[in-house]
Formats: sequence, structure tokens, C-alpha cells
Amino acid sequence: MPFSDLDFSMMQQAIALARQGMGRVSPNPLVGCIITNEKDEIIGEGAHLDFGGPHAEPNAIKDAESKGYSVEGATVYVTLEPHSHQGKTPPCSKLLVEKKIRRCVIATEDPNPKVNGNGIRDLREAGIEVEIGLLKEEAEEQNRFFIKHVTTGLPYVTLKVASSLDGRSALASGESKWITSEASRTIVHQMRAEHDAVLVGTRTAAVDDPSLTVRHIEGRHPTRIVLDPLLELSPHLTVFTDDIAPTIVITSHGALDRERKKSDDLAKRGIEIIAVDSSNDRLDLRGMLKELGKRAITSVLAEAGPTLAASFVQERLFDELAIFYGPLLLGADARATFGPLELSNLDGASRLQIKELRSIEHSQDFLIRLRP
Repeated sequence: MPFSDLDFSMMQQAIALARQGMGRVSPNPLVGCIITNEKDEIIGEGAHLDFGGPHAEPNAIKDAESKGYSVEGATVYVTLEPHSHQGKTPPCSKLLVEKKIRRCVIATEDPNPKVNGNGIRDLREAGIEVEIGLLKEEAEEQNRFFIKHVTTGLPYVTLKVASSLDGRSALASGESKWITSEASRTIVHQMRAEHDAVLVGTRTAAVDDPSLTVRHIEGRHPTRIVLDPLLELSPHLTVFTDDIAPTIVITSHGALDRERKKSDDLAKRGIEIIAVDSSNDRLDLRGMLKELGKRAITSVLAEAGPTLAASFVQERLFDELAIFYGPLLLGADARATFGPLELSNLDGASRLQIKELRSIEHSQDFLIRLRP
């Protein structure tokens, strides 16, 4: 049967509810749930709000029952397949069966191997009508961080750069504050709050001494990741001396052996040191992403300078590219936004699709989001 206008409306509201958990439920997925009665009235709604806390379905059921409604015979709209295993919370599929709902409309299956179809099977075996695929693309887009991590073990990588109109990130002197506006920087802080981690290269850390925290908005601070292949950065940098957010240093095995005292001093401050393979002082970025994935980091915002940005592009290790353009021209003597890509022909260039193109409110900047 085709989905009705009511079905679309309810699932849209469930997806909107799921956004409430943004930045708070990782490494779990974002999930929203709406419950309607036989009169097509909304009687309960809920979202997964905190990692380890109740999922969207029990929150929606609790909401309905707190208002005196029974969910027996109800229709449940949920943005992701109800989980079927005992984790930090009991199985949601079994709860829906116990509550004797009549129908469950699911936006998309859960790709987690622990779930993947099992929650749907539980519902159908109990005689519950199950329909799948309503606003599937929207639900998968919302959970792109979770899906990438649970299917590959790697975090979703958003590569963020700021650029002049002619593709320059700084003057020849290194001056770059500010190519873009405060309005653009506010959006970047929102992106930080939504990602599990924010990453910078050695030069950015040394020259800018960034705090890499969330300041222009309310939101959680991401884990800070600093690349330091030679363990040469000053121990007095802000990311090493404050206690606002966790910091991870990525270095090479050789540097870790040579600079044992420095690494031990950082570790005493609670800073985690991860050593990966390297070649010509260039760290193995894929190996780094694997290590971060093992630590349940599902998403990384790489605020990259030219060299690091070029490395992510060359190795095709980014899932999304966000370019903030300021309306100015810096000229060929300024520093390029991307370092050398060493292309011998156009066939080797990364072909990208535009996901979003928009002007930034209260500024003259604009943002382009692209994906491979």
C-alpha cells in the first residue's frame, strides 16, 4: 500500500524529533518516534536524547501513557528500525510487541549487524504490520555519521576549509584572520558540536594555537585531535593545557620512541597519544581513522590547512567537503586553500557533487557542501 499524506507528515515530525539528540547520543544513532491512535491523533512522541539513556520508542510510549493513553492498537512511526538486542537499554522491538501496537512504519533499516532486520522480524512474527522505507533517504542522511561508522569501522570525515574567491586561504605572510565572517564561524562551531571530534594539523596548531571548543553556540565540546608526527609542538598550547575537552595527539611510532619523556608528560595531563605508521614525516591518515573508529569516534571535522586538506583529498579519505567562501581576492602570491595534489591529468581529479549551496545569513559569505 502507498504511504498516506498522514504517514509522510508523521515521519517528518519523527525526523525532526530525532535532531534533538544531535551531538548527544553518539556513537548511537539519532532516532525519533511518533505514536498515533486509531483516530490518527498523536498520543505520544519521543527521541533518543542521551547516549545510554532510553531510546525514542520507550520515550514516546512513556509520553503517551503519562497522558493517560494506551498504545495498544496504535501506529508507531520511527526513523530507524527498533533495536532487538540487550545493550545499555532493553530491546525496543520486544517492548513494542509487549505493548501490542498494531502497525509500525520505519524509515530505514538499522545497518548495525546486531540489529539489521532482527527488529523487523520480531515485529512481524508478533503479527504487527510493518512498513519500511518512508523518507528513507532523509533518515539515512540524518544518520550518515552512524551508518559510516557501523558499516566500515571508520568515522565520517567532514573536511572544512575557508577560502577567498580565488582559492586562497591566507596571505603569503600567513595572515588569515579573518577571510570569512563571524556568521560563518558560528556555523563552524555548530559543526563542531555535531561532530565527535575536531582535527587540525601541526602548522594550524602551532601558528593559531586554537582551543577547538564550541563557543558561539550552546553545544558539547568535541574531542580535539592534533596531528604531530614529530612530537614537536609546544606543550604550552591551549589544547594541552586546558581541561575543557579531551585531546588526542596523533604521532608516528618513531617520534613516540624518540620523545618518550614528552609523550609521558602529555599523558600525565590526561592527553591520549596514538602512534600510527608514517612515511617522510607524513602520518598514515587511514590508519589514524581506523584507530579513532576503534575508540567509538563516529565523525571527525577536519579543520585543515592546505597541506592536510590536500592529503585528505589525495587519499580520498573525506566524506564531505565544506568550503566557506569570503567575498575577497588575495591573488596568486597568497597561500592556496589546497596544497599540491600532484595530478598528471584530469582523470585523477576528485569529481564532487554539490550537496548544498547557500549564502550565509548576516554576511556576504557563502557555503558549498560537496561529496565525492
